[in-house]
Amino acid sequence: MKDVSRLKSVLEKGGFAVTSECGPPKGADPQAVLRKTELLRGKVDSVNVTDNQTAIVRMSSLAACCLIKKAGLDPVLQMVVRDRNRIALQSDILGASAIGIRNVLCLSGDHQSFGNQPDAVGVFDLDSIQFVQAVRNMRDQGIIVGGEPLSHPPDMFTGAAANPFADPMDFRVVRLAKKINAGADFIQTQCIYNMERFDRWLGIARDRGLTEKAYILGGVTPLKSAGMARYMKTRVSGMDVPDQLIRRMEGVSKDKQREEGISICVETIERLKQTPGIRGVHIMAIEWEEAVGEIAERAGLLPRPVIDDQ
Repeated sequence: MKDVSRLKSVLEKGGFAVTSECGPPKGADPQAVLRKTELLRGKVDSVNVTDNQTAIVRMSSLAACCLIKKAGLDPVLQMVVRDRNRIALQSDILGASAIGIRNVLCLSGDHQSFGNQPDAVGVFDLDSIQFVQAVRNMRDQGIIVGGEPLSHPPDMFTGAAANPFADPMDFRVVRLAKKINAGADFIQTQCIYNMERFDRWLGIARDRGLTEKAYILGGVTPLKSAGMARYMKTRVSGMDVPDQLIRRMEGVSKDKQREEGISICVETIERLKQTPGIRGVHIMAIEWEEAVGEIAERAGLLPRPVIDDQ
């Protein structure tokens, strides 16, 4: 695989992009990453690699991205500002670019108090918006924070996250605008269950011209059970799971709930495909990578396009 961003290529050529997610293992086994990679091969354009998600110690995102890159897929390096100061953040961007990783998603990160190292010191030297801006300046101006020039700028397609479901909605659009103005090329959203609220958020963003300035990918997560739906509604911050969706999951037998969750996910993607301003989907099948292919096929997202420069 050439050292180009497949995600960038698909989007720039007007395609409807499909990304998914790979959580590195709580250990040093490379095969754990490669097994997940094979489940996603040919099903998505690029694979996000999470960065110690939920503040739990895992194999580094950069190392897992390297494994995925060698396996022939296009990784998206997720990086959180929780664990690194500006020196380490910029250093890892240069290192990732040097080994051919061409996508980065700049995030705040879950607070360390929620993970398995609650006494760890959070860094947060830069916030996620400042991090986006730093990567943009490194790439486009060839300078690091403070203005010192680089000998060779990194080549990074830069992304950020957005949550349309946290209150107040107007502020979420303001925050989206700040990330895009800071230099985000693409946006991946929180998983969508309340499509009506998502449409309102996107409508405001569209009216402000934000959907013309960055590629927005709608996030979707297939539900495994009614219990998962209830947990996400009541225990996961910034999540909006409508009661009627929970009742729908409860309305089928337990052995059919995974199938129902996939059906809901496919229906959401079908709506997103018809939504002006949406340029792709980010399928977050949490420890359920085998479902991604079925979701993509049933949603009419396969086969993925052939890109001439890949």
